[in-house]
Amino acid sequence: MGVSFSVKAQNITEGGKVKPPTVTQDSLQETKLQKRPVSKSSKTDKDEKAKIQDYSIISIENDTTYVDTTLTIKKDYKFNYLRKDNFGLLPFGNLGQTYNSLTHDFQSTSLMPGFGATARHFNYWEIEDVFYYRVPTPLTELFFKTAFEQGQLVDSFITINTTPQFNFSIAYKGLRSLGKYQNALTSTGNFRFTSNYQTKNKRYNIRGHIITQDLMNQENGGLDNVSTENFIEGDEEFLDRSILEVNFENAESILVGKRIYLEHDYTLIKKDSLSSNEIKLGHIMAFEDKYFEYEQSSAVNSFFGDAFVTSNLRDKATLENFYNKVFVNYSNKLLGSLQFNLSNNNYNYGYNKVVVLNNNTIINRLKGNVYAAGGSYIKQYKGFELNGQFGLNLSGDFTGNYIKAKATFNLNEDIAASASLNHSSKAPNYNALLYQSDYKNYNWQNSFNNTETQQIAFNLKYKNWANLTVDFNTITDYVYFKQDENIPVNETAQSIRPYQNNSTITYFRAKFQNEIRLGKFALNNTIMYQNVQDDNNTLNVPEINTRNTLYFSSHLFKKAMYLQTGVTLNYFTKYYMNAYNPLLAEFYVQNNEEIGDFPRLDFFINAKIRQTRLFLKAEHFNSAFTGYNYFSAPNNPYRDFTVRFGVVWNFFL
Repeated sequence: MGVSFSVKAQNITEGGKVKPPTVTQDSLQETKLQKRPVSKSSKTDKDEKAKIQDYSIISIENDTTYVDTTLTIKKDYKFNYLRKDNFGLLPFGNLGQTYNSLTHDFQSTSLMPGFGATARHFNYWEIEDVFYYRVPTPLTELFFKTAFEQGQLVDSFITINTTPQFNFSIAYKGLRSLGKYQNALTSTGNFRFTSNYQTKNKRYNIRGHIITQDLMNQENGGLDNVSTENFIEGDEEFLDRSILEVNFENAESILVGKRIYLEHDYTLIKKDSLSSNEIKLGHIMAFEDKYFEYEQSSAVNSFFGDAFVTSNLRDKATLENFYNKVFVNYSNKLLGSLQFNLSNNNYNYGYNKVVVLNNNTIINRLKGNVYAAGGSYIKQYKGFELNGQFGLNLSGDFTGNYIKAKATFNLNEDIAASASLNHSSKAPNYNALLYQSDYKNYNWQNSFNNTETQQIAFNLKYKNWANLTVDFNTITDYVYFKQDENIPVNETAQSIRPYQNNSTITYFRAKFQNEIRLGKFALNNTIMYQNVQDDNNTLNVPEINTRNTLYFSSHLFKKAMYLQTGVTLNYFTKYYMNAYNPLLAEFYVQNNEEIGDFPRLDFFINAKIRQTRLFLKAEHFNSAFTGYNYFSAPNNPYRDFTVRFGVVWNFFL
């Protein structure tokens, strides 16, 4: 989710993506804005125009790319609600709802538990999703895309450098979509403000952001069993999806978050012609306040089991987290860059009530302080780069540690390879440790072991012809959600709670990407193979997941327009797909119903005129003639055939 527009890339990054050589904020400020004349006859500053490479986009890791207004097939893959390639994610029926994950990445460098409500975090901007900018002239981007019934998706962005040292950006993404089914309205908003500054002597740098987010979904629990059968049969009477019965029509949930982030550093000793050493001191501060709330006007049926109250049910989990880190960074032209840091997390998670269930009192708060130490090392030499990180919790109620190492080698301009190793030990998410609800079966307090993961990964890339990524994972003490083992399934539809798999899971993934070109035609392929060895069947994924696009590209009207048109096939094999629980906003394991083996065909026409890109897509146009047995989760149908369009418009002032 990071930046609101696409970027170009030139060197190999993790996962086979590419980027230009890493540029730090120091070196970025030292580079003067490059200018070029509009015409050979004009040489005045007024008529000069900045190059596109001058419009810089800087990640949290200080990797720098630049604005890209071209039209490629990758732009089509990113023209969606998340504004990123969503291969491996299966969206629900309405825009702005959750996604079912067809693959999982167990690489982690986190030392603290996650908040939970993971099904609602796909569009939640984390710290690593935020980018910073430096531009020679004001840059604006406007994004628009139609939604499903009475709504639209918009994303507006502007960034300005008031001086070569100071930049700020403001952006807002908003969505409202009624959806095709009853009680499925979505309304979301993400406001972002970023700023960065560097003194003229280039010793002091500061950057930060403010983000507010509210993600609201009406919840209907999916189709009831009778309507699910009617949907599969494809009777014309039920092609109007609004007449299908859902499990309930009186609930909604919302995820709200506010964050202030500040990072600054000062260079005590700076590299110059006389010294190859540099010492930098820095500080990072982040304060985040977030909550997830589920409301239901009445417990009209036994979908979640018995409740303490019969009306105005309301569950609200809150988290306040205040994070501080201080670091010292030493770099040497020969030895590389070495960092050491100390950090503190002050956390407060919980509820505003105390629950007594079966004479057992469930506490309402998890709060305290965790102190940690960490470090990193980076060394670059010609085409070789070595990158390592580690972290360890020193004190507090949560133990945790991680080690990550990666080696990248560019064999030549065409071939690059990388290998990485990651070990992580981290406490489960807060909502698996403590949960309170007005529903009796959704109250627990657990003392789970840390989940430990190990991953070894390899990547090999040859131009655009082949990009192969392979990773092998072992997961111990995996925490997951499933139906309560002590409650018969026929007594309630969903009585879900967390469990821990005490055995070790092995998980293998291989992902192959390539593009074959013949004249103006091209075939773009992404194929993933997955294999899981898990005696308890707690981690379920499809064996094969593929996306294949056959398309035609050409300039038209004396190169005034660039056109792309083609067909995309998405497909995954049948497997025991996770089901969705709206009360927890979590997916849970089920091993009763296999879902998959349905193709999804999209026809698209995309065009570029100057800095404007137009997108028109007939989504899932095969739905009427390949059968209606397509679902994003049990009882939650995937989208029917629909035609949607949108535009991305860049302004360079």
